[in-house]
Amino acid sequence: MELMHGLPPTGPGLRAFDPAAAGMPEPDDAGEPEGFVVAMDGGVRIHFADWGGPSGATGTTPGVLLIHGLARTAWSWAPVARRLRRVAKVAAMDVRGHGLSDAPTDRYGPDQLVEDAIAVAEGAGLLAFADEAGALGGPGRRPFVVAGHGYGAAIAAWTANALGERCAGLVLVDGGWTDLPAETGMSPDEWLAAIAEPPEMLRSMAAWLADREAFDPASWSADQERAARAEVVETAAGRVKLTTPRHALAASVRALWSYDPAAVLPAVDAEIVALAARDDDAGRHRAALRETAAARAAVGRSPIRAASFPGLGHNLMRYVPGAVAAAIHAAAGPPPGSPANPRSQSAADRPASG
Repeated sequence: MELMHGLPPTGPGLRAFDPAAAGMPEPDDAGEPEGFVVAMDGGVRIHFADWGGPSGATGTTPGVLLIHGLARTAWSWAPVARRLRRVAKVAAMDVRGHGLSDAPTDRYGPDQLVEDAIAVAEGAGLLAFADEAGALGGPGRRPFVVAGHGYGAAIAAWTANALGERCAGLVLVDGGWTDLPAETGMSPDEWLAAIAEPPEMLRSMAAWLADREAFDPASWSADQERAARAEVVETAAGRVKLTTPRHALAASVRALWSYDPAAVLPAVDAEIVALAARDDDAGRHRAALRETAAARAAVGRSPIRAASFPGLGHNLMRYVPGAVAAAIHAAAGPPPGSPANPRSQSAADRPASG
């Protein structure tokens, strides 16, 4: 599946992004992340996996924060992190209530999620040099990029907005541009019920892993198995349940329901790259991306560079990790058409028609 190229969404405020033209190194299959925590108010510990960066890294090495989706963990980013760590300093966080992070009974709102993300970025050294004077990408500056998948894309967008010029790039992986309450017509509780795992998938660890492998056997790997195992815990009876407690899952969805892309994304200073998986039958997901891009264009923001993968499911980090890594690395560089990057008319970033 890694050979599939993204197709450019079209419309005002969109610019085609060609992941194949951007290029990325081969994955570092031997690399392993180190685990760390940052302590937040109330003693809540937020865990992150530090994947390190290239040997001999300098102040111009990008810093990249990866934020997973709902009911997933930092391990969902492993195929992407293995590629990025050759060219960037990379950390993947476990959002509060998920993975190895604590799951308090309260404080899951946008402001707290942003505070957690920035604390991880600072704790991992990803924001080093970001407070120095000078233009982004100038001498002594390390560009910082935040990337999110699904629910994590909303957190990434809130974080990029809060950081302003300290964030050079925002990457949205199949999420972050859709108003879910409007698109689904559901309440948070109704949506949670709709996406609940079927009981037969939770009857054993073997059943859970077999179901995850069946999504796409060709991309199943040790990293995918580790990511799948991190999402559940075995009970004494041999069944499995999600590691994300019910109260944390419900609170996370309520936070997601408060996300308004029409208000957040036009205000983001950073360059934005968006990768879309297959759409629903009504084409609402792709239409929302066009509407958001047009809203950014209307206030004079830079175009959203975008690619779509209409044949692939939501987890693009699994199916096309090279394309996702290329998008993140591209977001760390100067925007197309700038003096430092005159590629605005190239095959990699050409204006989208329509």
